[in-house]
Amino acid sequence: MNTDTEIFKSHLSDLCDEYRLHNGFNERDYQTYGVKRGLRNPDGTGVMAGLTNICNVHGFMMADGVRIPDEGKLTYRGINVNDIVSACIKEDRFGFEETAWLLLFGSLPTEAQLSRFKDTLGMMRELPDNFVEDMIMKSPSKDIMNKLARSVLVLYSFDPDPDNTSLENIMRQSIQLIASLPTIMTYAYQVKKRAFDKESMFFHPVDLTLSTSQSILRAMRPDMKFTDSEAKLLDLCMILHAEHGGGNNSTFSARVLSSSGTDTYSTISAAIGSLKGPRHGGANLRVRKMMQELKECVSDWSDRDAVYQHLASIIKKEKGDGSGLIYGFGHAIYTLSDPRAVILRQAAEQLAKEKNMTEEFELYKTVESLTPRVMAEVKGSSKVICANVDFYSGFVYDMLGIPGELFTPIFAVSRIAGWCAHRIEEVTYGGRIIRPAYRAMAKSTKYTPIAERKNND
Repeated sequence: MNTDTEIFKSHLSDLCDEYRLHNGFNERDYQTYGVKRGLRNPDGTGVMAGLTNICNVHGFMMADGVRIPDEGKLTYRGINVNDIVSACIKEDRFGFEETAWLLLFGSLPTEAQLSRFKDTLGMMRELPDNFVEDMIMKSPSKDIMNKLARSVLVLYSFDPDPDNTSLENIMRQSIQLIASLPTIMTYAYQVKKRAFDKESMFFHPVDLTLSTSQSILRAMRPDMKFTDSEAKLLDLCMILHAEHGGGNNSTFSARVLSSSGTDTYSTISAAIGSLKGPRHGGANLRVRKMMQELKECVSDWSDRDAVYQHLASIIKKEKGDGSGLIYGFGHAIYTLSDPRAVILRQAAEQLAKEKNMTEEFELYKTVESLTPRVMAEVKGSSKVICANVDFYSGFVYDMLGIPGELFTPIFAVSRIAGWCAHRIEEVTYGGRIIRPAYRAMAKSTKYTPIAERKNND
């Protein structure tokens, strides 16, 4: 560490104290001026910011201004996601590519359209010449999400027409990004292993005939081997993560940037940056850590009383990360159930049998059944809560042998389908730059000449 850096660090605490002295808000002011913190109404519902044809997230009904809990329902372009998943399982086929088409274009593809779309995605999986060497290998990152965001920004330089916001151009860019982001992710992961974990890395040639989930598993594993059931379970996870309405933080970020007229690469990079935040995309990692501690502290996983007491200690901030939160539970919209969690629970049960992990799966089910009761009895909460998608997704990824550092990136390579659909919709029909208001609270103050200013200490 050089001298200048040491001097700066020694003054950093003073600088932060100076900031705290002159900043902050009275909590009552938020109510006084009707500020919708987090762009949410007092009842927890989101502020209506726009219209969309892409997705609907249903979790409650309203009657006389009161929330009435209801079973969760997720629809893509008006089609229940359960029907999409059920059709893929019944017909024993992959569905993420069909889902991406549905989100982008607004209707289900014909067999011929879907076949051509899959071929197009396959052709676009490979990255530009020298991109891997110059962008990924020469500047590795410990965080794959950081590398995804940087790589997407750099792709701007390889695009012959990056700033054109016509429908045709954004559609081209969107399809290319949906195809290539999984490739960037797997290459970035391999380089991270070598640079920071001191492990061997493997770069396999891209097989253009594989589905997205098959491509990911093949690129991750040294021997390139995976089972059909593994690939289809990852495909299922990607379908469920592909879209979740215009109000979630990363999608809203994509719409905000799109409304400014900026390019696709800046927009998608911003959405990735949003998803990287632990309040948005990293919850399944926190579930995984919480469950690992539970397994270490409770010797008999079938002892419901012992599990209850452990969960109670988390709420009391005696265990866990000190936040008092049981991760994987609760949602801004879902109340009685999260349809994604319901689907993943069923899939996890089947895979747990194949992987001889039924005992661990039963522990997850126990936590799911006990948490609402613990929240009511220990915390005194009357809020209706359910397990959300993050509760089971990390467990599924663990059973698939997917490392924790790829949990959120897989979320990103799935959700990019929804991001691009919302970008297209915002650019085509939005019409105005998104600009909410902030009330200025600073009092009018006269400028003081520098010689007359006094130190605060």
